[in-house]
Amino acid sequence: MVPDKGYGTSVPFVNRDGGSPTKAKAQRADARRNREAIVRAADDAFASGGPTVSMDEIAGAAGVGVGTLYRHFPTKEALFVAVVGHHLALLSEEVEALRDAADPGAAFYDLLGRMVQEATDKRDLLDALSRAGIDPSDGAAEVKERLHEAVGALFARAKLAGAVRDDLTVDELLSLLMGACTAMCHVGADRAARSRMMAVIFDGLRPHTAPGGTPATRS
Repeated sequence: MVPDKGYGTSVPFVNRDGGSPTKAKAQRADARRNREAIVRAADDAFASGGPTVSMDEIAGAAGVGVGTLYRHFPTKEALFVAVVGHHLALLSEEVEALRDAADPGAAFYDLLGRMVQEATDKRDLLDALSRAGIDPSDGAAEVKERLHEAVGALFARAKLAGAVRDDLTVDELLSLLMGACTAMCHVGADRAARSRMMAVIFDGLRPHTAPGGTPATRS
């Protein structure tokens, strides 16, 4: 045998962490499933019980031990952020699926309505994060960029279809939506009120035409 500097003789390769590659992959898959289950359970728990729901309750709903929960999320704040990131990822997938919609204008306005609905429904969670000094977008830069690009692509197609005024940028659009969500939450708007307010916003987003069918001049 060829001398081995560490042990005096050569030895066959072993996985020194005590496990095989197959077992390691299985462990990673289990960890991923546990994490996903925890985030889903937390999402449901925060929606029904608010941000004060206990970590023990969330672990029970996810079907994992409290120790497993804390290995993935050392604090409730970290779990809050993960839930927000989860929603951003789902929304990104939804927007990407609309990129090739046959009617980009209808898809665009339907998306905006659902984005506002989602944001207002989750407002209590976002407020709780803010009070705790937590930015819910922390660690979600890639997801935010993905969402921005997907919304921008659909926005551009809606413009080309003549469904949206062409002097608005995607950043201005998103700022407008954020302001609308804040206003609706501030006045405690119910579903009917939100629908009326969004109708006004949608009217402002659509290209206006002057008598005779020519585009109206906007100041």
